[in-house]
Amino acid sequence: MGSGRKKTSIKWRLAQFLEIRWWQQYLRKKGKEEYLEAKRAYWQRVLDRLDLEVPDAAHVLDAGCGPAGIFMILPRREVVAVDPLLAAYAEKLAHFSPERYPWVHFETMMLEAYQAPKLFDYVFCLNAINHVADLRAGISVVAKATKPEGQLIISIDTHRFWGLKWLFRLLPGDALHPHQHSLADYEALLQQQGFSLTQKVKLKPGWIFDYWILVLEKA
Repeated sequence: MGSGRKKTSIKWRLAQFLEIRWWQQYLRKKGKEEYLEAKRAYWQRVLDRLDLEVPDAAHVLDAGCGPAGIFMILPRREVVAVDPLLAAYAEKLAHFSPERYPWVHFETMMLEAYQAPKLFDYVFCLNAINHVADLRAGISVVAKATKPEGQLIISIDTHRFWGLKWLFRLLPGDALHPHQHSLADYEALLQQQGFSLTQKVKLKPGWIFDYWILVLEKA
């Protein structure tokens, strides 16, 4: 696993501290194998809902992968998984063991610091882009990493109401997520990077946030 850092804000560092604490609390009473099996089944359901099949030998980037990302169900592909907390996950979470995934090359670094040595057929950025320190830089990285006619699959919590979006930006109402945006905000940022939207699915509706997954194609 590599290393990579950029200048970060106190807000982002707090979010990262809370992220590892959240995982520790969430997994505290979950059996390792039962959790991993459930997570693999969840990722397969996501792919099935999108009617998306990643071919064998495809080059895949799991950007902001977390300790149990979609990399788990992509053997026979060439996978790179990037996350700034990978070393902390390996140290503090029994549920994450990089050696279980020999098809994955793990990189411990901020997404904004990642420089792809090659372009990817599929870039997954699942529940991660609103965790980065610099949103525009993070989106630029996944855009540059996606090959022409390649696919970006990105999931995000998005604000339903204009007023609450601005209130959450001013107040620490959602400290785990440094960025507070609507679905239209994210779509505009992605289109500016040369992506066209081919599919969007609301995975989970909410009172304040909706959880969306977008499939986009690089021009």
